[in-house]
Amino acid sequence: MSLESIMYLRFEGIIALIIFLLLVLKLNDADDRVPQFMNGINILLLVNFLIGLFPMVDGTLFNNFFQTTELIVLQKNILNFGVLLISFTSTTWLSGNKNRIEFYILLLSSLLGAFVMLSSGHVLMLYLGLEMSTIPVAALANFNKTQRNSSEAAIKLILSSAFSSGILLFGISLLYGAVGNLSFDHIIAVIQPNPLTLYAFTFILAGFAFKMSIVPFHLWTADVYEGSPVGVTNYLSVISKGSVIFVFISVLYVLFGALKQAWLLEITILSVLSMTIGNLFAMRQQNVKRLLAFSSISQVGFVLVGIAGASQAGTTASIYFVLIYLLSNIASFGVIGAISDATGKENLSSYKGLYKSNPFLALVFALSLFSLAGIPPTAGFFGKLFLLTSGMGSGLYILLAIAAANLVLSLYNYLRVVKTMFIDQAEETIEPIQRNWPLTAALIICVIGLLIIGFIPSVYQYIDSLSFGIYLK
Repeated sequence: MSLESIMYLRFEGIIALIIFLLLVLKLNDADDRVPQFMNGINILLLVNFLIGLFPMVDGTLFNNFFQTTELIVLQKNILNFGVLLISFTSTTWLSGNKNRIEFYILLLSSLLGAFVMLSSGHVLMLYLGLEMSTIPVAALANFNKTQRNSSEAAIKLILSSAFSSGILLFGISLLYGAVGNLSFDHIIAVIQPNPLTLYAFTFILAGFAFKMSIVPFHLWTADVYEGSPVGVTNYLSVISKGSVIFVFISVLYVLFGALKQAWLLEITILSVLSMTIGNLFAMRQQNVKRLLAFSSISQVGFVLVGIAGASQAGTTASIYFVLIYLLSNIASFGVIGAISDATGKENLSSYKGLYKSNPFLALVFALSLFSLAGIPPTAGFFGKLFLLTSGMGSGLYILLAIAAANLVLSLYNYLRVVKTMFIDQAEETIEPIQRNWPLTAALIICVIGLLIIGFIPSVYQYIDSLSFGIYLK
């Protein structure tokens, strides 16, 4: 294999090397020295992220089964960044867990699958990557093996994933029958709107909707988020979901671009359902992880508004929003994880008076919730603004009106948490929590990102320059 080919596989190769190193370390019980191991793995993930920032030219491998572009490199860098921050926020929990090496092996195996999925140039390669990224997460959901709700979360996730994979495969088989070849180039060249291709697309859309927890394919989400360890929930909410959103944009705009008029209606309906039901169900939640689970469903609905714009702006706004969503959710779950590790409490009522005892954690949590709600001057405001603006490209003004109404609903859900932390009085508040440096660093990075990204136009402009060509003509 040439040096150029190795460079194309840079992201996948580094992750595979880290996984191999972790296997060797496990055989030698190297994780018994907990502080050294945790610092070492965090350094490895930091090096992995920094190496990914080096420029790489576009290219293909394995008869176009594998492809890489500057946009794909950016998406992989965003995922690497997210995994690094999640590792930082999970340091305390993993330090007390005997299976920390297994955690990272499963986590990085899932990330490797996401990379394969992003670089796929063939539908079967895409499917394999999707399954590689999903199956390890089901094992991660059951990482607290002594807790019944953790096992329940894993069972629900694996059964939902199996069901969605069957639906997706059925759609792929119909697509093969319609076009005769599953390479991306061939599908783009020959696909035409007819009953068979529309039928195939509907099943493929349903398969992706399960992975992104789009209503009505969302029923697994809240239970899995609640039962999984906080670090795993964090990964599910940003890395797993973000990678599928990236691929979903390409599938819609590139593979099924000729079916635009057909899928616009479906995307619009799914967007309305996800935003509305996600917000309405979030109102009744008393567990913060379940609340953020329904919040994530609502947030995907907003992403679909941008995607429905069917333009280059839709691609740019969606990727830009995923980056902001990543920072917002990692900060939120970082705080939830710190409190859960120290007290075992995850109910909203336990957060009463949090600002008095843990002002830093309360402020970070509030800022991340403001970003999720789209309140200025946080980056979330600009993310929502660009999504709604790009959604205007298709003239779906009723959808935009419903999205605006849902912004108000989501504001209530997030401010309810802020009110609990800053205003509500509690007879017994959470004691001051000692934070380690990785958690503090991750939270500070998220806060800085949420405060400045919206005011740096070059971030959006850079994503927009890479999105050129990945949109409908």
